[in-house]
Amino acid sequence: MPTLDIFSKHLARLIPATGSAEYPAMLVAMLRELVPVDDASVIFYPERELPVVEYFEVNDAGGESTLDVFVKGPFLLDPYYLAATAEARFGVFRLRDLSPTGFKDSEYYKAWYRNCGYQDECGFVIPTSGDGFVNIALGKTAARASFTKRELRILADVYPTVEAVCQQHWTERSAEDNGVNLRAQLHSALESFGSSLLTERETQVINLVLHGHSTKTVADKLSISMETVKLHRKHAYAKLEVSSQAELFYLFLDSLMSARDYEGGDTLVAYMQPPPKH
Repeated sequence: MPTLDIFSKHLARLIPATGSAEYPAMLVAMLRELVPVDDASVIFYPERELPVVEYFEVNDAGGESTLDVFVKGPFLLDPYYLAATAEARFGVFRLRDLSPTGFKDSEYYKAWYRNCGYQDECGFVIPTSGDGFVNIALGKTAARASFTKRELRILADVYPTVEAVCQQHWTERSAEDNGVNLRAQLHSALESFGSSLLTERETQVINLVLHGHSTKTVADKLSISMETVKLHRKHAYAKLEVSSQAELFYLFLDSLMSARDYEGGDTLVAYMQPPPKH
């Protein structure tokens, strides 16, 4: 069936389903028929609340789902999330379009992409109301699989319509404002991570390492030499009592997940306190 016929057929079913629980699955079904993929997910980021997994699937050969942990904090480091929040970039992107140099060597990539068996990923980043947005991730897991130029062109061609129908659905689904900006609190926690123990420059270096930047890109961003970056990283690792990027990554996650009633500052302050004596 020609692409236009497929698109038209699915839209005729999708539009009346706006606001329903079945909508995300119907949306994915449409995109999958336009472009073959092995798995897909839809995550809605309300303006002030934590993200909500609206749809997730994985094929029999894929890895285990880690999205339940992802939405509690690690999403802060995700290239698609950063494209929407830090750069206000919306559209259709491959992961490689948004990732910093060295990202595939980062612990974040290993935990959230390679663990799922992805060989290539393409995602829609769609603004909704306020600072909210939707990320529709389409992944290929077969060995050496990648999106073709034709497939990417199809996704780019349908983006304006997909954006419009998604905005209608998720604007209606926007969470009520309870007065607490949870996403802003997590941003503060990430920016402050390690600051109680590290110098300002060491904190900056560690933050960029967590985001998956290579030594060279850290040096470029901070306008310092690569040797200076290595020295700051060495000192920071020693102070944090970690010996690798993997240990740093999981220290950040553990301290973030352990934070209760967070009001600001470095999450390591409470995390490293000895348990109360009884």
